[in-house]
Amino acid sequence: MDSGPRDRPHRLTRRSALRLLGAGTVGAALAPRILLARDEPVILGEGSHRYEWVPGWGRLPEGMSLGNTHGCVVVDGAGRIYVNTDTENAVIVFEPGGNFDRTWGADLRGGLHGMTLVKEGSEEFLWLAHTGLHEVLKTTLDGKILLRVGVPEKSGLYDSPERYRPTSVAVAPNGDVYVADGYGLSLIHHYTAKAEFLRTWGGAGSEPGKMRTPHGIFVDTRAETPVLLVADRENHRIQVFGLDGTVLGLVIEELRRPCNFDRRGDDIGVADLEGRITILGRDNRLLVHLGDNPDPAKRAQNGVPREQWKDGEFLAPHGLRFDAEGNLYVLEWLALGRIVKLRRAP
Repeated sequence: MDSGPRDRPHRLTRRSALRLLGAGTVGAALAPRILLARDEPVILGEGSHRYEWVPGWGRLPEGMSLGNTHGCVVVDGAGRIYVNTDTENAVIVFEPGGNFDRTWGADLRGGLHGMTLVKEGSEEFLWLAHTGLHEVLKTTLDGKILLRVGVPEKSGLYDSPERYRPTSVAVAPNGDVYVADGYGLSLIHHYTAKAEFLRTWGGAGSEPGKMRTPHGIFVDTRAETPVLLVADRENHRIQVFGLDGTVLGLVIEELRRPCNFDRRGDDIGVADLEGRITILGRDNRLLVHLGDNPDPAKRAQNGVPREQWKDGEFLAPHGLRFDAEGNLYVLEWLALGRIVKLRRAP
């Protein structure tokens, strides 16, 4: 559904401002010379991990705003960018250049939290985790619901649907589906590709295998045998599991409150709610932090006023995704909504 114009709104640039100032009441010989310094691009990172912060990326129709952004971002095969909001525009789609494309999901308002894109043959689909509806859904890229998977009753662990609040979905190469109950009982649920229940593991705790808010999950295929990465947010770590739930390891250094993941080559990008993006290498060791906010009082805060936002500084990264060119899109948990594009720098 297209709810507004797609053209970029008129913007007063420095060049047009100078043209407007070109005519005045004083003669040209007496007119003061106005020099406006060009803003330098904000570059984050170092070495082969350098990115340019793109100011104001993502143009919406006049009168439309993002609203609270408390979800994820994905990029489809055509380069279109999909983001979640808590409004009736639960999914907003942008063209690769940043222009508004369409929106859908009025019936998913309030609670659309996790979003994963999967390719099956030549087709692409979305898996969505909805904390308010207590279910996960499989949809087309236009929002047609193909499958709904509710409370995992076969786990025997839920005495009320309200205790199940899934936050993230991951899909393995064989089609198996993994769901993180991040805002509920801190469990991971494993299903077949046909949504048949297989197993559950985890639960609240801090020892290996237990979790405190398994917020985001991701199937890591960098090695020959895929593994499951879990953003164990309130334990301030990443847990690594086999696809059968076996604990394989912990990543505990250089993390604050990890939320979600994406992969590019041998690198794993981590959206850290406490004000930065972290890039880990093949051995899950730190390569670089991006946009680290120097003010702890602004990190992981939903209500930071817009006038306190600064290019080059993140506030509350919640989801992230690389595109085919290596650019990085970051969705932040902010009441006023923000999506940031980091353009890969040469």
